[in-house]
Amino acid sequence: MNKKKLQSEQTKRKVADAAKALFSQKGYKATSIEEIVEATGSSKGNIYYHFKSKEGLFLYLIDEWDLEWERNWKERESLYKTTRDKLFGIAEQIILDDLNHPLTKAADEFFNNEEKGSDIEERIDEMVKRHVEFNRELLQKGIDEGEFSPKNAEQLAVILEGLFVGMSRMSQKTNTENALQLYHSAIDVFLNGIIARSS
Repeated sequence: MNKKKLQSEQTKRKVADAAKALFSQKGYKATSIEEIVEATGSSKGNIYYHFKSKEGLFLYLIDEWDLEWERNWKERESLYKTTRDKLFGIAEQIILDDLNHPLTKAADEFFNNEEKGSDIEERIDEMVKRHVEFNRELLQKGIDEGEFSPKNAEQLAVILEGLFVGMSRMSQKTNTENALQLYHSAIDVFLNGIIARSS
């Protein structure tokens, strides 16, 4: 990497880190580009060069969170022997990650209340597709290995994503123990519809 590109990457990282701290502390709406400019010493034009908009900057941080979640899951996945167990493991990681991540409240605010441009909507759609594909691969493995009855893995993946998103919203104002119980019950209900039964 040449010197100019390295400096550009360092500036981008500095802006991302400062923005993450501000979004975590103040929330999404209450954080302005001007405050990010002040915190980083970068110009507004420089921030827009790297991220196009405040929404784009926030989605960059959400993408990083997503990738961090996937890395953490890959490290833990081998602890769970069956696909069924993996579903419970994923639910636990979602809860612990959502409850402890500094961007959780700002993300709720961003996804639930903000009008978004078409480019941002497209990036969110890509993120959701990535989640659904993750679910599909996991469920297809369960079907292939005979744990689950033969069903449309694509449809099941969408249903599972809807379940996770809904449970995330519904369990926000509860404690970790109650959230874990809710997720376990939700996974049980989901599995009841797809578990392979010997005749």
